[in-house]
Amino acid sequence: MEVICLQTRAFYELVETVVERVKTKNNVTQDKWITGVEAMKLLKIKSKTTLQNMRDRGDIVFTQPQRKLILYDRDSINEYLENNTRQTF
Repeated sequence: MEVICLQTRAFYELVETVVERVKTKNNVTQDKWITGVEAMKLLKIKSKTTLQNMRDRGDIVFTQPQRKLILYDRDSINEYLENNTRQTF
């Protein structure tokens, strides 16, 4: 059995390269799960309270993999925006 040793920085660069290749191969252009800051940009809101209210009402899908980490589903945000589109005259 062969053992390959990498420095930490080289390891993470390799992981990033692999992730990018997988995304390219599978035609994935955007991450499914985004941060609260990115979610607020997509929704064009500036208040964390508004984002929390949307989460509490079930308007958008989220996950909380860690106690202080909340990630939002990009597809559910786009769906929310589409469902709340109003036609002009």
